[in-house]
Amino acid sequence: MTESPEREVATDDHGVAPDHDERPPVDAAAALRLIVEQQAEAARRLRPNMLFYYWPWGLAWLIGFGLFFLRFGPDNRVFVALPGWLPLATLLALLVVASLVSGLGSARTYGQVSGDSNRRGAWYGLSWGLGFATLTVVLSRISPHLPDDLGTLLWAGATVGLTGALHMAGGAVWLDRNLFTLGAWISVINIVGIVAGPGWHALVIAIGGGGGMLLVGAIVERRRPRATTRPAPGAR
Repeated sequence: MTESPEREVATDDHGVAPDHDERPPVDAAAALRLIVEQQAEAARRLRPNMLFYYWPWGLAWLIGFGLFFLRFGPDNRVFVALPGWLPLATLLALLVVASLVSGLGSARTYGQVSGDSNRRGAWYGLSWGLGFATLTVVLSRISPHLPDDLGTLLWAGATVGLTGALHMAGGAVWLDRNLFTLGAWISVINIVGIVAGPGWHALVIAIGGGGGMLLVGAIVERRRPRATTRPAPGAR
């Protein structure tokens, strides 16, 4: 009776047999599926989480402009007897926090990207800073010559208008329909609020602008690609 020959096992230079689970897929369909999964994961990692953008700004507008409406309502009506400095101080503080949160989110995403995308994002951010700096200088020269209610309306209407325009510009640069639509929506409700007059403008922007950002952020996050989970080695 002869012994059955043992099957030879290929080893590497160190005499270690390779792990079959680590081998690249030999099936064409499996290889294609692996490529698609890796592309989707890379796109997910390089796509910014828009909750870091929409929700901080949405909350800032909703709370800040909401306080303006409660303290400086239509026809100088006071719905809640808040200190006169509180609405502006709250709005500015929330805007600073929103800027930091969205800035950190953008840096986390685009810090992994080089080339045109990185440069485009930097230039777009610079346009926000210079745009609002210019607007602040101009309005500071004009608003002292206006009544308080019209001066407040001028500041709010101009800054919200610039925000809507920059949103639309960003949507055009990145071909982002959600960002462009949000900018158009902000522009439209800003016009409606300005026509309605002092006091009403704050209410329209609080609900339509702030609430609109919160809604868009939730929709975009719901549609955001999720991380793919691959089965464990040897799983069927």
